[in-house]
Amino acid sequence: MGTRLADDTIGRLPAKVSQPGLDRSTLTPGIVHLGVGAFHRAHQAMYVDQCLSAGQRDWGIIAASLRSPQTRDALQPQDGLYTLAVREGAEERLHVVGSILDLLVAPENPAALIAAMVDPAIRIISLTVTEKAYLRNADGHLDLNDPDIRNDLSDPENPRTIYGFIVEALVRRRAAGDAPFTVLSCDNLPANGKTLHRLLTEFAGQRSRELAEFVAREVSCPSTMVDRIVPATMEQDRARIADAIGMTDAWPVVTEPFSDWVIEDRFPQGRPEWERFGVTMVEDVAPFEIRKLRLLNGAHSAIAYIGQLLGLKTVSDAMAATDVRQFIDGLWRELIPTLPQDKGLEPQLYTAKLTARFSNTALNHLTAQIANDGSQKLPQRIIEAACERLSAGASAEYLSFVVAAWIAALQARSTEYAFSDPLDSQLAKIDFDASDHTQTVEVIFDTTGFAKAAQERSKLIQLVANQLKTIQTIGPKQALQKLTGKA
Repeated sequence: MGTRLADDTIGRLPAKVSQPGLDRSTLTPGIVHLGVGAFHRAHQAMYVDQCLSAGQRDWGIIAASLRSPQTRDALQPQDGLYTLAVREGAEERLHVVGSILDLLVAPENPAALIAAMVDPAIRIISLTVTEKAYLRNADGHLDLNDPDIRNDLSDPENPRTIYGFIVEALVRRRAAGDAPFTVLSCDNLPANGKTLHRLLTEFAGQRSRELAEFVAREVSCPSTMVDRIVPATMEQDRARIADAIGMTDAWPVVTEPFSDWVIEDRFPQGRPEWERFGVTMVEDVAPFEIRKLRLLNGAHSAIAYIGQLLGLKTVSDAMAATDVRQFIDGLWRELIPTLPQDKGLEPQLYTAKLTARFSNTALNHLTAQIANDGSQKLPQRIIEAACERLSAGASAEYLSFVVAAWIAALQARSTEYAFSDPLDSQLAKIDFDASDHTQTVEVIFDTTGFAKAAQERSKLIQLVANQLKTIQTIGPKQALQKLTGKA
């Protein structure tokens, strides 16, 4: 298909495809976003697109990749435009998003990204970089031994990490007499704003005590909760969407109808009027964040590792399997009592919605995609809740099974549906076939830092070891059935 989606071809879109209701030439950037992946384009960029179309024209996005030029190379010839496909069952709604005004690749030209962030018109730096990009050590502090962190401290004009870019831009803005921007984490971290603020302060402290005090005092990092399922874009998605829009889109994004965003309202330099389009602005995001991390993300991790063990390729495949569905129901029964009470969270209604979302066959959400980075994800999704349950004298059989399934899935990884982990080099040294399951799990907990300071650590290790032994002895399907009461 010769025609490419772009500013000069958007007028040829079929009437059924909605598009930005604005003249993009009148837009100016107000946000620099770090981590221009599929989730950002299906979530934050969509909300900003709605704000721009409503006349809030100074909040366009400059999107930057900290690693690969792949997204830039796909979208720059399209003037940053892309198609957002919202799918449910056999239905699909298409909308062209126009909020991304420019795309940068940090490794190619770090000076260009710093310059964009220093511009006083930029009032928000937002991030979707995943947990591992926060570069924390096992104690949760900034990993000062990381080579990229060391690079950014020794060569601040050529940074590689989020901390190097953000702090160097703050230093230059301060020297120019310009106010600091707000830094908005949209990643699945507990208290993501507070966590980012602490880590930024730790990094700044390595440059000078006075700079650390400035960051701690003057830089706002609101916490957020983000929620939308965004599977990886497949070639069949590109082909189907190209047929529907009558032109080529090199990188459309596929998602579900549901979308949620809860943000602490702390933006000293202003923000888009997101609340006009369904965003919830609050004083404290923590209860919503915990609900999402545990009920959605925790269940996703469970589905990912059990799905990997059972050869179930997608989330909807897993939810169609009776054993897996019963396990998820049991997992939610253990997790719901760990949520904050009397906060209007409605966990039963929320899990009912999750069941429908997970069962959406239109989303090709791969278990291998969700399975990545388990050592970084499991602490806040599963481990903390398991320790809370054990501390209260309650059972944690389902929660411990998830951790055991992760360990078993690591051992059973195949090349076809492989997933990766930031600690793969350390995990590769562990003898997963050792006869002493308790010792194996203890070594894994030591390597990952799971439950490091928890009094319930030994009890949880034993529970996980028992579950791992069962999985390895009778197989994952029988182990699952034994737990759910079918065997």
